[in-house]
Amino acid sequence: MDKVSGQRRAVPHLYPPSNPFDQRMLDVGDGHKVYVEQCGRPDGIPVVIFHGGPGGGCSPTMRRYFDPKVYRVVLFDQRGCGRSTPSASVTANTTWHLVADTELIRETLGIDSWYVFGGSWGATLGLIYGQTHPERVKGLILRGVFLMTQRELDWFYGGGAGQFWPELWNRFERIIPPEERGDLIEAYHKRLFDAPIPEQTKYARAWSNWENALASIESNGFSGEAPGEYARIFARLENHYFINHGFLDEKTAILNNMDKLQGIPGYIVQGRLDMICPPRSAWLVHQKWQGSQLRMVPMAGHALSEPGITRELVRIMDEIAHH
Repeated sequence: MDKVSGQRRAVPHLYPPSNPFDQRMLDVGDGHKVYVEQCGRPDGIPVVIFHGGPGGGCSPTMRRYFDPKVYRVVLFDQRGCGRSTPSASVTANTTWHLVADTELIRETLGIDSWYVFGGSWGATLGLIYGQTHPERVKGLILRGVFLMTQRELDWFYGGGAGQFWPELWNRFERIIPPEERGDLIEAYHKRLFDAPIPEQTKYARAWSNWENALASIESNGFSGEAPGEYARIFARLENHYFINHGFLDEKTAILNNMDKLQGIPGYIVQGRLDMICPPRSAWLVHQKWQGSQLRMVPMAGHALSEPGITRELVRIMDEIAHH
Protein backbone atom coordinates (compact mmCIF):
# COMPACT_ATOMS: atom_id res chain seq x y z
CA MET A 1 0.00 0.00 0.00
CA ASP A 2 2.98 2.27 -0.56
CA LYS A 3 1.00 4.78 -2.57
CA VAL A 4 -0.81 6.10 0.50
CA SER A 5 1.90 5.82 3.12
CA GLY A 6 3.61 9.05 4.15
CA GLN A 7 4.84 10.25 0.77
CA ARG A 8 5.23 13.87 1.92
CA ARG A 9 8.38 13.01 3.88
CA ALA A 10 10.03 11.66 0.72
CA VAL A 11 9.28 14.68 -1.49
CA PRO A 12 12.50 16.68 -0.84
CA HIS A 13 14.55 13.80 -2.33
CA LEU A 14 12.47 13.39 -5.50
CA TYR A 15 12.52 14.93 -8.97
CA PRO A 16 9.69 17.40 -9.73
CA PRO A 17 6.28 16.05 -10.78
CA SER A 18 5.91 15.25 -14.48
CA ASN A 19 3.17 14.21 -16.87
CA PRO A 20 3.32 11.20 -19.19
CA PHE A 21 4.12 11.79 -22.86
CA ASP A 22 2.22 8.59 -23.72
CA GLN A 23 -0.78 6.85 -22.14
CA ARG A 24 -2.57 3.84 -23.55
CA MET A 25 -4.72 0.82 -22.76
CA LEU A 26 -3.04 -2.32 -24.07
CA ASP A 27 -5.15 -5.39 -24.84
CA VAL A 28 -3.18 -8.26 -23.30
CA GLY A 29 -5.78 -10.96 -24.00
CA ASP A 30 -8.04 -13.00 -21.71
CA GLY A 31 -10.43 -10.04 -21.57
CA HIS A 32 -7.84 -7.86 -19.78
CA LYS A 33 -6.72 -4.38 -20.80
CA VAL A 34 -3.64 -2.99 -19.06
CA TYR A 35 -2.97 0.72 -18.50
CA VAL A 36 0.52 1.76 -19.65
CA GLU A 37 2.19 5.17 -19.49
CA GLN A 38 5.59 6.58 -20.43
CA CYS A 39 7.22 9.67 -19.01
CA GLY A 40 10.60 11.38 -19.04
CA ARG A 41 12.67 11.37 -22.20
CA PRO A 42 11.32 9.37 -25.19
CA ASP A 43 14.86 8.40 -26.30
CA GLY A 44 16.19 8.02 -22.76
CA ILE A 45 17.47 5.01 -20.79
CA PRO A 46 14.43 2.71 -20.51
CA VAL A 47 13.24 1.56 -17.10
CA VAL A 48 10.06 -0.35 -16.24
CA ILE A 49 8.39 -0.05 -12.84
CA PHE A 50 6.71 -2.98 -11.12
CA HIS A 51 4.31 -1.72 -8.45
CA GLY A 52 3.58 -3.51 -5.20
CA GLY A 53 0.62 -5.36 -3.83
CA PRO A 54 -0.24 -7.41 -5.83
CA GLY A 55 -3.04 -5.00 -6.64
CA GLY A 56 -1.46 -1.72 -5.54
CA GLY A 57 -1.39 0.05 -8.92
CA CYS A 58 1.00 2.86 -9.89
CA SER A 59 1.02 6.37 -8.48
CA PRO A 60 2.34 9.61 -10.04
CA THR A 61 5.00 9.75 -7.28
CA MET A 62 6.70 6.69 -8.79
CA ARG A 63 7.68 8.79 -11.84
CA ARG A 64 9.77 11.05 -9.63
CA TYR A 65 12.60 8.64 -8.76
CA PHE A 66 14.18 9.19 -12.19
CA ASP A 67 15.86 12.16 -13.84
CA PRO A 68 13.35 13.03 -16.62
CA LYS A 69 16.18 14.37 -18.78
CA VAL A 70 17.87 10.94 -18.73
CA TYR A 71 15.26 8.20 -18.31
CA ARG A 72 12.36 6.84 -20.35
CA VAL A 73 10.12 5.55 -17.56
CA VAL A 74 7.44 2.94 -18.29
CA LEU A 75 4.74 2.38 -15.67
CA PHE A 76 1.82 -0.01 -15.91
CA ASP A 77 -1.03 -1.13 -13.69
CA GLN A 78 -0.93 -4.92 -13.46
CA ARG A 79 -4.00 -6.95 -14.41
CA GLY A 80 -7.13 -6.15 -12.41
CA CYS A 81 -5.88 -3.05 -10.57
CA GLY A 82 -5.34 0.69 -10.96
CA ARG A 83 -6.69 1.83 -14.32
CA SER A 84 -6.50 -1.65 -15.84
CA THR A 85 -9.75 -3.47 -16.58
CA PRO A 86 -11.74 -5.45 -15.56
CA SER A 87 -11.20 -4.11 -12.08
CA ALA A 88 -10.52 -6.56 -9.22
CA SER A 89 -10.67 -9.52 -11.62
CA VAL A 90 -8.60 -12.60 -10.74
CA THR A 91 -9.54 -14.49 -13.90
CA ALA A 92 -6.42 -15.29 -15.97
CA ASN A 93 -4.43 -13.32 -13.40
CA THR A 94 -1.22 -15.09 -12.36
CA THR A 95 2.46 -14.20 -12.03
CA TRP A 96 3.09 -15.76 -15.43
CA HIS A 97 0.38 -13.66 -17.07
CA LEU A 98 2.09 -10.55 -15.64
CA VAL A 99 5.50 -11.66 -16.94
CA ALA A 100 3.97 -12.16 -20.41
CA ASP A 101 2.23 -8.75 -20.19
CA THR A 102 5.57 -7.12 -19.40
CA GLU A 103 7.12 -8.66 -22.50
CA LEU A 104 4.17 -7.54 -24.62
CA ILE A 105 4.61 -3.97 -23.31
CA ARG A 106 8.35 -4.06 -24.08
CA GLU A 107 7.77 -5.33 -27.60
CA THR A 108 4.89 -2.89 -28.24
CA LEU A 109 7.08 0.05 -27.19
CA GLY A 110 10.04 -1.17 -29.28
CA ILE A 111 12.43 -1.48 -26.33
CA ASP A 112 15.24 -4.02 -26.67
CA SER A 113 16.20 -4.18 -22.98
CA TRP A 114 15.52 -2.09 -19.88
CA TYR A 115 16.20 -1.58 -16.21
CA VAL A 116 13.68 -3.12 -13.81
CA PHE A 117 12.63 -1.11 -10.73
CA GLY A 118 10.28 -2.58 -8.11
CA GLY A 119 9.57 -2.90 -4.42
CA SER A 120 7.80 -5.45 -2.22
CA TRP A 121 5.65 -7.56 -4.61
CA GLY A 122 7.23 -5.41 -7.35
CA ALA A 123 10.61 -6.82 -6.29
CA THR A 124 9.16 -10.36 -6.41
CA LEU A 125 7.84 -9.83 -9.91
CA GLY A 126 11.03 -8.05 -10.99
CA LEU A 127 13.17 -11.00 -9.89
CA ILE A 128 10.88 -13.51 -11.62
CA TYR A 129 10.78 -11.43 -14.81
CA GLY A 130 14.59 -11.13 -14.74
CA GLN A 131 15.00 -14.87 -14.24
CA THR A 132 12.57 -15.59 -17.11
CA HIS A 133 13.97 -13.02 -19.56
CA PRO A 134 17.54 -12.21 -18.39
CA GLU A 135 18.53 -11.07 -21.89
CA ARG A 136 16.01 -8.22 -21.63
CA VAL A 137 17.26 -6.83 -18.29
CA LYS A 138 20.06 -4.25 -18.01
CA GLY A 139 19.86 -4.29 -14.21
CA LEU A 140 17.46 -4.70 -11.29
CA ILE A 141 16.79 -2.05 -8.64
CA LEU A 142 14.81 -3.67 -5.82
CA ARG A 143 13.38 -2.43 -2.54
CA GLY A 144 11.80 -4.27 0.40
CA VAL A 145 12.41 -7.73 -1.04
CA PHE A 146 9.60 -10.29 -0.83
CA LEU A 147 10.18 -13.85 -2.10
CA MET A 148 6.60 -15.17 -1.86
CA THR A 149 7.59 -17.97 0.53
CA GLN A 150 5.50 -19.61 3.24
CA ARG A 151 7.96 -18.28 5.84
CA GLU A 152 7.16 -14.69 4.84
CA LEU A 153 3.39 -15.28 4.65
CA ASP A 154 3.48 -16.90 8.10
CA TRP A 155 5.36 -13.90 9.46
CA PHE A 156 2.80 -11.35 8.32
CA TYR A 157 -0.45 -13.34 8.38
CA GLY A 158 0.38 -15.91 11.06
CA GLY A 159 1.15 -13.61 13.98
CA GLY A 160 4.87 -12.79 13.64
CA ALA A 161 4.47 -9.09 12.92
CA GLY A 162 1.53 -9.14 15.32
CA GLN A 163 4.02 -9.70 18.17
CA PHE A 164 5.13 -6.11 17.62
CA TRP A 165 1.65 -4.66 16.99
CA PRO A 166 -0.66 -6.74 19.20
CA GLU A 167 -3.49 -4.19 19.19
CA LEU A 168 -3.53 -3.98 15.38
CA TRP A 169 -3.18 -7.74 15.03
CA ASN A 170 -6.19 -8.12 17.32
CA ARG A 171 -8.19 -5.76 15.09
CA PHE A 172 -7.19 -7.78 12.00
CA GLU A 173 -7.89 -11.17 13.61
CA ARG A 174 -10.96 -10.55 15.71
CA ILE A 175 -13.43 -10.13 12.82
CA ILE A 176 -12.70 -13.76 11.89
CA PRO A 177 -14.37 -16.49 14.03
CA PRO A 178 -11.90 -18.15 16.45
CA GLU A 179 -12.15 -21.55 14.76
CA GLU A 180 -10.89 -20.05 11.46
CA ARG A 181 -7.97 -18.04 12.82
CA GLY A 182 -5.45 -20.82 12.15
CA ASP A 183 -5.36 -19.75 8.48
CA LEU A 184 -6.26 -16.09 8.09
CA ILE A 185 -5.40 -15.99 4.38
CA GLU A 186 -7.99 -18.72 3.75
CA ALA A 187 -10.52 -17.13 6.13
CA TYR A 188 -10.25 -13.75 4.42
CA HIS A 189 -10.33 -15.45 1.00
CA LYS A 190 -13.83 -16.79 1.64
CA ARG A 191 -15.07 -13.35 2.64
CA LEU A 192 -13.33 -11.46 -0.18
CA PHE A 193 -14.66 -13.78 -2.88
CA ASP A 194 -17.83 -15.50 -1.68
CA ALA A 195 -19.63 -12.60 0.01
CA PRO A 196 -21.73 -9.72 -1.40
CA ILE A 197 -19.70 -6.63 -2.38
CA PRO A 198 -20.48 -4.56 0.80
CA GLU A 199 -19.27 -7.51 2.89
CA GLN A 200 -16.20 -7.93 0.66
CA THR A 201 -15.40 -4.24 1.19
CA LYS A 202 -15.61 -4.56 4.98
CA TYR A 203 -13.04 -7.38 5.04
CA ALA A 204 -10.95 -5.74 2.33
CA ARG A 205 -10.60 -2.63 4.49
CA ALA A 206 -9.47 -4.72 7.47
CA TRP A 207 -6.94 -6.55 5.25
CA SER A 208 -5.60 -3.34 3.72
CA ASN A 209 -5.50 -1.41 6.99
CA TRP A 210 -3.40 -4.12 8.66
CA GLU A 211 -0.74 -3.85 5.96
CA ASN A 212 -0.84 -0.08 5.55
CA ALA A 213 -0.51 0.56 9.27
CA LEU A 214 2.81 -1.30 9.39
CA ALA A 215 4.41 0.16 6.25
CA SER A 216 6.15 3.19 7.74
CA ILE A 217 8.75 3.28 10.50
CA GLU A 218 6.94 6.33 11.91
CA SER A 219 3.55 4.65 12.01
CA ASN A 220 1.41 5.35 15.04
CA GLY A 221 -0.69 2.35 14.13
CA PHE A 222 -3.32 4.11 12.07
CA SER A 223 -2.85 5.76 8.72
CA GLY A 224 -6.44 6.44 7.75
CA GLU A 225 -9.12 4.22 6.26
CA ALA A 226 -8.39 2.91 2.77
CA PRO A 227 -11.05 3.98 0.22
CA GLY A 228 -13.52 1.11 -0.16
CA GLU A 229 -13.09 0.29 -3.84
CA TYR A 230 -9.29 0.62 -3.72
CA ALA A 231 -9.18 -1.64 -0.64
CA ARG A 232 -11.40 -4.21 -2.36
CA ILE A 233 -9.20 -4.36 -5.47
CA PHE A 234 -6.01 -4.50 -3.40
CA ALA A 235 -7.19 -7.12 -0.90
CA ARG A 236 -8.78 -9.43 -3.49
CA LEU A 237 -5.72 -9.46 -5.74
CA GLU A 238 -3.22 -9.77 -2.90
CA ASN A 239 -5.17 -12.56 -1.24
CA HIS A 240 -5.59 -14.36 -4.60
CA TYR A 241 -1.82 -14.35 -5.15
CA PHE A 242 -1.00 -15.32 -1.57
CA ILE A 243 -3.45 -18.24 -1.38
CA ASN A 244 -1.84 -19.52 -4.59
CA HIS A 245 1.73 -18.92 -3.29
CA GLY A 246 2.41 -16.53 -6.15
CA PHE A 247 1.88 -19.40 -8.62
CA LEU A 248 5.41 -20.59 -7.82
CA ASP A 249 6.58 -24.10 -7.08
CA GLU A 250 9.94 -25.59 -6.12
CA LYS A 251 11.12 -25.40 -9.72
CA THR A 252 10.18 -21.73 -10.15
CA ALA A 253 10.96 -20.49 -6.60
CA ILE A 254 13.09 -17.34 -6.76
CA LEU A 255 16.02 -18.54 -4.63
CA ASN A 256 16.29 -21.70 -6.75
CA ASN A 257 16.83 -19.65 -9.91
CA MET A 258 19.29 -16.96 -8.81
CA ASP A 259 21.95 -18.37 -11.16
CA LYS A 260 19.92 -16.95 -14.06
CA LEU A 261 20.70 -13.41 -12.85
CA GLN A 262 24.47 -13.85 -12.76
CA GLY A 263 26.14 -11.05 -14.70
CA ILE A 264 23.13 -8.71 -14.34
CA PRO A 265 23.76 -5.77 -11.99
CA GLY A 266 21.57 -5.80 -8.88
CA TYR A 267 20.89 -3.04 -6.36
CA ILE A 268 18.89 -4.00 -3.27
CA VAL A 269 17.61 -1.31 -0.88
CA GLN A 270 16.16 -2.70 2.34
CA GLY A 271 14.74 -1.05 5.45
CA ARG A 272 16.43 -2.61 8.48
CA LEU A 273 13.17 -2.37 10.47
CA ASP A 274 10.81 -3.53 7.71
CA MET A 275 7.84 -5.15 9.49
CA ILE A 276 6.15 -6.36 6.29
CA CYS A 277 9.13 -7.86 4.46
CA PRO A 278 11.88 -8.51 7.05
CA PRO A 279 15.49 -8.07 5.83
CA ARG A 280 16.35 -11.78 5.74
CA SER A 281 14.87 -12.17 2.24
CA ALA A 282 16.95 -9.29 0.85
CA TRP A 283 20.05 -10.78 2.50
CA LEU A 284 19.37 -14.25 1.04
CA VAL A 285 18.98 -12.80 -2.47
CA HIS A 286 22.22 -10.84 -2.05
CA GLN A 287 24.06 -13.99 -0.83
CA LYS A 288 23.04 -15.91 -3.95
CA TRP A 289 23.59 -13.06 -6.42
CA GLN A 290 27.25 -12.44 -7.05
CA GLY A 291 27.92 -8.80 -7.89
CA SER A 292 24.71 -7.50 -6.29
CA GLN A 293 24.84 -4.61 -3.84
CA LEU A 294 22.78 -4.64 -0.63
CA ARG A 295 22.15 -1.23 0.92
CA MET A 296 20.55 -1.66 4.33
CA VAL A 297 18.85 1.57 5.48
CA PRO A 298 19.14 1.69 9.29
CA MET A 299 16.08 3.63 10.48
CA ALA A 300 13.57 2.63 7.81
CA GLY A 301 10.56 0.37 7.46
CA HIS A 302 8.88 -0.96 4.34
CA ALA A 303 7.35 1.97 2.49
CA LEU A 304 8.77 3.34 -0.75
CA SER A 305 8.21 6.76 0.82
CA GLU A 306 10.62 6.26 3.75
CA PRO A 307 13.09 9.17 3.36
CA GLY A 308 16.18 6.95 3.71
CA ILE A 309 14.86 4.48 1.15
CA THR A 310 13.79 7.22 -1.27
CA ARG A 311 17.18 8.91 -0.99
CA GLU A 312 19.02 5.64 -1.69
CA LEU A 313 16.86 4.74 -4.69
CA VAL A 314 17.25 8.17 -6.27
CA ARG A 315 21.00 8.00 -5.64
CA ILE A 316 21.23 4.61 -7.39
CA MET A 317 19.27 5.80 -10.42
CA ASP A 318 21.50 8.90 -10.63
CA GLU A 319 24.61 6.67 -10.41
CA ILE A 320 23.31 4.53 -13.28
CA ALA A 321 22.39 7.61 -15.31
CA HIS A 322 25.89 9.06 -15.07
CA HIS A 323 27.82 5.79 -15.23
